[in-house]
This record gives sequence, structure tokens and C-alpha cells, in this order.
Amino acid sequence: MTSDKVHILGPQFSTFVRSVQLCCEEKGIAYTVGTTIDQQTVSLNDGSLFQFHPFGKVPVLIHHGKRFFETPAICRYLDNCFDGVALQPDTAEAKAEVDEWSNCLAIYVDRALVRDYLLEFAFPRGPEGQIRKQEIKAAEPQVLKVLGLLDTELGSKPFFKGDNFTIADAILIPMLDYLQRLPHAEQLFSGLQYLPGYLQRMRDRASAKAVLI
Repeated sequence: MTSDKVHILGPQFSTFVRSVQLCCEEKGIAYTVGTTIDQQTVSLNDGSLFQFHPFGKVPVLIHHGKRFFETPAICRYLDNCFDGVALQPDTAEAKAEVDEWSNCLAIYVDRALVRDYLLEFAFPRGPEGQIRKQEIKAAEPQVLKVLGLLDTELGSKPFFKGDNFTIADAILIPMLDYLQRLPHAEQLFSGLQYLPGYLQRMRDRASAKAVLI
């Protein structure tokens, strides 16, 4: 095991950057975060990210001079390489369930909640920087459908995939946190039985207090 500091390359507002931060906080891993590495500032818009990620995405983990990309893989690497509380279950079956949901969250749930919805509020692409209300209206049914699916999957469990905090929680929490901060969040979360309480419990954790700012 190692205790060397890692660098999370990417802007702190990114949900996936925050997921990696949450894993570091939970395990007590020393880290830095930001778009500067080796005195070089990496822009999200000028193509310089491609030297770190083959598709120019964030986050990228820098550790011992090596680069690792894709959030679920980064989180598994951190859990496997560093001491601290385990972020993956012990059994192969339970570990596969965390893996499948971590990937599902990072692909399908991220698409519905973040790419097709939240980003329109954060970075509006309408005329003169206005939010495209038609795009929001078109995306909202899928947002509600996905939230309902997540609520059912969570059920009464204390954490998304069982009795302990896992990588799946780290990936899900930043998405829900941003969504719940929208002015109309109440209508999105109304009727959900489990997700609101879950999100509040996760926000109360020391790791979330350090990251969800």
C-alpha cells in the first residue's frame, strides 16, 4: 500500500472530479485538485486535455507519474492501492454489483441528470446565454424516470448498494447534490420515498462537507 499524494486533474465543479475527491476523503488519501499539473494549466477547451485522456475528458488521476482515467476505474484504483476504509465489498458478487451500478451511474444516469439536464442550467446554450427552456422540458421526463429508478434501487438501505459507503455512492452523490440545489428541486424530488433522506445523510458525512462546496 502507498500513502503518496495524488493529483485529480479537472475542475472542482465537475461531478466526476467530486466523486474522486469523495473517495480520497473517505479513505484519508492526501490529494490536490485542479487544472494545473507540473506548472501547466490544462484547458477544457483548447485540446490540451488530450495529452492526458484519449477523449479529452476529466477527471484524470496522476499518481507516481502515471495517468488513470474514467471515474469508476480511478476510484477502484484508489481503493485497491491505498489503506483506509474499503470502498468495495468483499465478495465477488457484491463487488460486481457495485461495479455494474458504478458504470451505470457514470454512463446512463450521468447522461440523463447531468449532460442532458443540469448542464443546461450551469452553462446555458441559448441565445445570449439564456437557458433553453424547451430542452429542459424535453429532458425532464427522463430525469423523473431515472430518479424513480434510483429511489427504488436504493430502497431503505443506508447506502446505495448496501450497508457501507461504496464507489457507487461517491459517483451518485455529486449528481443528486447539484440536482437538489435547483430552484425547482422540490417538484423533482416530490414523491420519492428514499432519495431525499439518503442525500441528507450523505451530505452530513465529513467527506461530503469537504467536497460539496
